[in-house]
Amino acid sequence: MELKYFLDVFGWSGSIMVLVSYALTLNKTKDFSKLCSYLNLLGGFLIAINCLYYNAMPSFVTNIIWTCIAVISIYRTRKHMESTEFRKRKRSKNMRNSVS
Repeated sequence: MELKYFLDVFGWSGSIMVLVSYALTLNKTKDFSKLCSYLNLLGGFLIAINCLYYNAMPSFVTNIIWTCIAVISIYRTRKHMESTEFRKRKRSKNMRNSVS
């Protein structure tokens, strides 16, 4: 009984996270893309655990794919941020060398 309760809480929590993520994407005044990626990652994973427990395989597979998409999005964002930061440091170093 306790396991079922926790897995239900996981499923509902994951659903709320995915819905909040979607709602944040509708906000045009601030960029929530990083937060949305993490909400989608955790939300999709929690829903997938719930679906696996209830043997809802189509929903389980869909949420595993959703989670993988979030992981790829986070990876690409981090990779882009690192390369952008590297280019900024390189430009800054070149500018200091050219001024000297």
